[in-house]
Amino acid sequence: MFVPCDRGGASASSEFKGFTLLVPAVSVGNVGQLAVDLVISTLNMSKVGYFYTDCLVPMVGNNPYATAEENSRELSINAEVYSLPSKKLVVLQIRSPFIKNKYRPFCQTLLSWVKSSKCARVVLLSSSHAYQRDDEQLLGTPLRYLVTPDLEKAVGGLMQKLNWKEMEKVAAYPGINDTEKVLHIPGGGITKLLFTEGCSKGIQMAVLLKFCSEGDNIPDAFALVNYLNEWLQLIKSEVDSSSQWKIPSSWRLLFGNGLPPALF
Repeated sequence: MFVPCDRGGASASSEFKGFTLLVPAVSVGNVGQLAVDLVISTLNMSKVGYFYTDCLVPMVGNNPYATAEENSRELSINAEVYSLPSKKLVVLQIRSPFIKNKYRPFCQTLLSWVKSSKCARVVLLSSSHAYQRDDEQLLGTPLRYLVTPDLEKAVGGLMQKLNWKEMEKVAAYPGINDTEKVLHIPGGGITKLLFTEGCSKGIQMAVLLKFCSEGDNIPDAFALVNYLNEWLQLIKSEVDSSSQWKIPSSWRLLFGNGLPPALF
């Protein structure tokens, strides 16, 4: 559950009434996590607490958003909460994989926190294996969305006005029974489970995802965060909005450039 930072003062309240909660799925290419990094870094969001759970692999590291030597020695853990009251935005960043068989307990705990903290809606940033798309999913944009019925009522068809493409359902038994369709998000981690739980619990939730492959997924992260920005308008939209996002200092370590000296 949410544990406030002592240093956060009033901003570290356990209540985020009317806020949008942004969460990454630990999915193929870590695209959601990279996109969330860009949001936190660009908006200079303040860390207000931690999300204590036994569902994630424990980890500790340096401040991933360090801007100077003074704050580079701060430690970060596997699940931290950042807030920007001026935009009614709260972010849960997840930095480690899930422990086996812990998807469901995590989703239940997360949605319980959403209700207790009075968040208005949840936006899950995710990804799915590009190589497992069906013929229909190969057409057009590699970006897709899903919304729960409760959010669909609230936004009133906004996604259609943005000309977004909803995630298609695929045949449950290809070649045997093509009429029965199911939601299939291979490589999406908690995405499908969290979405279906959100639907059943009356949560206003959107899933934004990108089809991608493992590798250098930085371009995928920019594509996904720009997709998010079309809706939430976190930064001013321009023709090349990718240049407006601030790359965090931790990205220098993405491809094995060694440990930062401040860690020792």
